[in-house]
Amino acid sequence: MGFGIVMDFKKLMNSEEYDFLRTNERLGDRIMLLGLGGSYSYGTNNEGSDIDFRGVTLQMPSDLLGMTEFDQYEDDKTDTVIYGFNKLVKLLLECNPNTCEMLGLDEDQYLIKSDLGQELIDNTHLFLSKRAIKSFGGYADAQLRRLQNAIARDTLPQSDREKHILKSVMNALDDVNRRYYGKNGDIRLYIDKAENPELDTEIFVDANYEHFPLRDYTDLWGVMRSVVRDYDKIGKRNKKKDDNHLNKHAMHLIRLFMMAIDILEKGEIITHRVNDLPTLLAIRKGDFMKEDGTFSEEFYELLEEYERRLDEAAATTKLPDNPDMEKVEKFVERINRIAVNEEF
Repeated sequence: MGFGIVMDFKKLMNSEEYDFLRTNERLGDRIMLLGLGGSYSYGTNNEGSDIDFRGVTLQMPSDLLGMTEFDQYEDDKTDTVIYGFNKLVKLLLECNPNTCEMLGLDEDQYLIKSDLGQELIDNTHLFLSKRAIKSFGGYADAQLRRLQNAIARDTLPQSDREKHILKSVMNALDDVNRRYYGKNGDIRLYIDKAENPELDTEIFVDANYEHFPLRDYTDLWGVMRSVVRDYDKIGKRNKKKDDNHLNKHAMHLIRLFMMAIDILEKGEIITHRVNDLPTLLAIRKGDFMKEDGTFSEEFYELLEEYERRLDEAAATTKLPDNPDMEKVEKFVERINRIAVNEEF
């Protein structure tokens, strides 16, 4: 990324729109790191890309010794998210992709970096473990499911699409089922001949609950409603806009594999994908999408290759199963002592 572009971001950061960075008592000199997020951090940005800033800030003394709590600061107008240090550590310990990215930027992609921010980057290794397999894999699975759902919504016959909706709902309900199955009742989903004259078949529900908490009930139905509502957008899609979204999902799917493999093979977080940009940008441009809105055989071969490489990296990685919590706790305690004494 060129120096002039970074200077533009620094100029933007110093504009009135971002005054909260300087005036909010939790930010200002307490910010350890602030850097680019999203497409600009990966190098896959185009003219329409949003500008995201991501960062981490020291806790207030009252958070650590008193009665206040703080997880993160969000500014929706500028799409800026700044995590409290303790919240960030918890996410890093799980190898959360969105937060790992903050520690793997190029030097000129950081807009603010204090000495403590550099110390956090220098201790990246404390947070890397085999948990990355599940976390990055989970995010990749979600991206793949978005692709499959969108393609199925547009290309399958109605009766086959209904089967796909049922499968998607059941996948989405996995966590809900674990929590609620057999708890004061149960729920059964199945496909039968449609009562709706516009459909051939449709999904039916048999539900039997007694004395079921209302908030849990709304959670249960909300999960199913969101999946069905997504599918019901068929016929209302803007093909060019939606194809762009599909290509973006496909690109991020492959990028997640790339980053996970780096972590497992090299013990490194590499957010700016300089060497992979030709492949990633080709996917984003639509080079792997066919005219009917589905992806080419070449894309699925690429996906299969990265799945194979991730499996291989997972089997051979030298990373520990879990982080060394004794070392993590010493590091966190050191940073928080500085935050309490305001010696930064």
